[in-house]
Amino acid sequence: MSYICTLCPRNCGAERNKQTGKGYCKAGTLPKIAHAHAHMWEEPCISGTSGSGTIFFSGCVLSCVFCQNEKISHNGYGKTVTVNDMCELVKRLEQSGVHNINLVSPTPYIEAIIQCFERYKPCIPVVYNTGGYEKADTIKRLEGIVDIYLPDLKYIRGELSKKYSGASDYFDFAAPAIDEMVRQTGVPVFDEKGLLLRGTVVRHLILPSNTKNSAEVLGYLSDRYGKKILVSLMAQYVPFGLSEKYPEINRRITRREYQKVYDLLEQLDLEGYVQELSSAKKEYIPNFDISTV
Repeated sequence: MSYICTLCPRNCGAERNKQTGKGYCKAGTLPKIAHAHAHMWEEPCISGTSGSGTIFFSGCVLSCVFCQNEKISHNGYGKTVTVNDMCELVKRLEQSGVHNINLVSPTPYIEAIIQCFERYKPCIPVVYNTGGYEKADTIKRLEGIVDIYLPDLKYIRGELSKKYSGASDYFDFAAPAIDEMVRQTGVPVFDEKGLLLRGTVVRHLILPSNTKNSAEVLGYLSDRYGKKILVSLMAQYVPFGLSEKYPEINRRITRREYQKVYDLLEQLDLEGYVQELSSAKKEYIPNFDISTV
């Protein structure tokens, strides 16, 4: 069985069968998973003390030149599984005692994900962890399935999103998609241990030489949502992939850049989380291993 895909903003109209696809993400219709484990390095309200039950999918709808997950996002590493297999994987992670089921870069597999959670909805929250380049209409289909949205908002200006992620219309789609996520989840809701049960956490990665971009993103989030969301300011940038071709981002961020964006976050009184500058280490990148699937 195959179908013509228009799930993401690329609107490829590409034919996809079970194993392969001719679209931008090159994904088939069945989930292709690169790693599944209890991840301890998400935000404190996500990882808690027992970890987030993270499922890393293969394929991506963006082409970030600095991608640290290039092995799975662009190079196709992963194991194709059936929807029933994915259900069993979700059950196994849930039984291991993780705080939630965390779907990383899931967009190409939304059809299979919906089928999976219609068959089995865990008793712990489901997290949708995305680069933010989504269609609002596609996100609407996840209402009642996803409890926590964890999108990036990488850029506002199209020239930057085109240069670094191959998507000049990134903000045009990310903004209404995040609106839909916030509509679904409402304000953040926590349990007695401080774990997030429901809500939207918007991540922003500080890029070297681009503190103005970070200021624009944080200002937008403050004006648009205020305390309806949590903001996660990320300082983990390490040059990867094709970043060597872009001298201005071919380095870690400086202490001055970090402090400048951090101070703005405090001035805007946004609630959420801030990574320490020491988080910019390759050791925090998962060692993808299909034997965990």
